[in-house]
Amino acid sequence: MRTAVYAGSFDPPTNGHLWMIERGLEMFDRLIVAIGSNPSKSYSFSVEERLELLHASIDSRDQLVIAHFDNRYLVDYAKKMGAKYILRGIRSPNDYEYERVMRHINADMAPEITTVFLMPPRDIAELSSSMIKSLTGPTGWEDTVRRYVPEPVFKALAARGGSI
Repeated sequence: MRTAVYAGSFDPPTNGHLWMIERGLEMFDRLIVAIGSNPSKSYSFSVEERLELLHASIDSRDQLVIAHFDNRYLVDYAKKMGAKYILRGIRSPNDYEYERVMRHINADMAPEITTVFLMPPRDIAELSSSMIKSLTGPTGWEDTVRRYVPEPVFKALAARGGSI
C-alpha cells in the first residue's frame, strides 16, 4: 500500500490545500493529511477547529486520514504512520528552495521516504493561508476571500466577522 503524508498548518484550509489533497488521493492508496504544530507560529484557529474545517471541507473516504502531530519531525511522523512518501506543494521559487533543502534533510534522516512535489495550477498557485488571513477584514473582503476557500472555511471566517 502506497501511503503518503501531506502536512501543513492549514490555518485556515484553502482551495489550494484541497487541490493537493485531491491529487494525493488520486496518486496514493492512503493519504494522511496531518496538521503540524510549529511553536514559533501563532495560529488563528485551534488544532481542533482546523481538524473540523478539514473534515467539513473534504468528502470522507476510506483512503483519507485527517490527523494532528506535535513535537515531531515530519519525516519521523511519516515513518510512525507507515508512509513511504511525503507530499509537498511548490507554488513559487521561494517554496522550491525551502522544499529542496527540506527534501535533502529528510532524506538524510530517512532515506526510505520519498518526497513528491506537485505544482498547483496557475489560478491557485499563489494561494496560501497567510494570504487569506491578510485579505480578511476590510470592507468587501467576503467577495474576495470566498473564491479561495471551501465553504466551511468561509463560514468560519464570516462567523468571526473577518477578523482573525
